[in-house]
Amino acid sequence: MMSIKQSICWWCFENLSPETICTAAVDIGYAAVELVPEEYWPLVKDHGLAIASFGGHGPLEDGLNKRSNHTRIQGEIEANLEKAVKWGIPNLIVFSGNRDGMSEEEGLANTVEGLQLVAKAAEEAGVTLVLELLNSKVDHPDYQCDHTAWGVQVCQQVGSSRVKLLYDIYHMQVMEGDVIQTIRDNHQWFGHYHTAGVPGRHEIDETQELYYPAIVRAIQATGYDGYLGQEFIPTRGPLSGLRQAYAACDI
Repeated sequence: MMSIKQSICWWCFENLSPETICTAAVDIGYAAVELVPEEYWPLVKDHGLAIASFGGHGPLEDGLNKRSNHTRIQGEIEANLEKAVKWGIPNLIVFSGNRDGMSEEEGLANTVEGLQLVAKAAEEAGVTLVLELLNSKVDHPDYQCDHTAWGVQVCQQVGSSRVKLLYDIYHMQVMEGDVIQTIRDNHQWFGHYHTAGVPGRHEIDETQELYYPAIVRAIQATGYDGYLGQEFIPTRGPLSGLRQAYAACDI
C-alpha cells in the first residue's frame, strides 16, 4: 500500500520564513503545502511542491448558510476556480458560516442551494469544493457545519462529485469522536483530511489522545488518493513537530 501524501498547512508555521517552510517540506518528505498566501505560490512550485488547497471564499463565519451571501460567494468561488486550474490546485475549501439563530434545516437548505450554484463550474474545472467540518465547542462557536451527519446531508442533496467534505480529524474528535468508524462509513463524502492532536490542536505526539497510524490506515483502506494536511499549532520547535507528524502518518 502506498504511503498517504502529506501536506503542511501554511498558517500554522507562519513564524518560519516561506523558504524555510518549503525547504523543510521537501527535506522531510511532504508532497504539498496548503492554505498558502498567493504571493508564495511561485516559490512553492519552484521547490517542486504541490498546493493541496486554498480558501474558496471568506470569511468562514459568514458563509453559505445565508442566502444573502450567495452572489458574493459564487463570484469568489468562480474566480478562485480559475486560479486553482491555472496552478493545479485540487481543492477549494468552503464554509457553512455561523448559525446566528438559524435552524439546522434552514441552514442546510441554504448551504445546498449555495453549493448548487457553483457545482457545475467546479465539475468543469475538475476542482473539488470541500465543505469544512469545524468544531463549535472550542474553536469556532456557533459554526453550523459542526457534525459529520449534517455535512453528509449537504453533499447528498447537492449531488455533485465535486462537492465533498473536508473531514478535519481534530475538529470532529472534539465534537463527536468515533473517527475511524466515521471514516469507514462516510468516506465517499470526504474529499480532504486535516489533522492535529487532541486536546489542544498541537503536535501529533504522546501528549494527545488520537492514534494517527490507525486513523491513516483507515483512510488508506478507503482507497483515498488525496492529501492529508498537517494542521497543528506547534508548542516547540516546529520542524521537529513536522517530522514527528510526518513519521506518525507515513504508513
